[in-house]
Amino acid sequence: MPVRRVVIDHITLGVRDLARSRAFYLAALAPLGFEQIGEWREGMREVAIGPPGLDDFILSLDYEPGTTHVAFAAEDREQVHAFHAAALAAGGRDNGPPGPRAQYSPGYYGAFVLDPDGHNVEAVVHDPHP
Repeated sequence: MPVRRVVIDHITLGVRDLARSRAFYLAALAPLGFEQIGEWREGMREVAIGPPGLDDFILSLDYEPGTTHVAFAAEDREQVHAFHAAALAAGGRDNGPPGPRAQYSPGYYGAFVLDPDGHNVEAVVHDPHP
């Protein structure tokens, strides 16, 4: 299997309600090991969420909300399922349940939800031995 390299330095999503989006993403991405990076206080305009020490995913009031697709890497299929369940419980809308997506590539296994602002959010694992 080829070595996977990171091709996105960071992503900033424009959101309408920072507190609501922060709560959604903290719950939905907890199964992938993501947490809030830095302090939270009312009145903030941005918040970073990611694996410990990595502030590559930012929610911001300084950008207009738009249609965005973000795919987060999962370690295994169990994390894909846990992400989907956590995202739905946090108020996300199903946009594709966990399952194989051979149309994208062999071993592609993902799940999709729409966040509170309609962004398409995915957790995916590239499993060479499905």
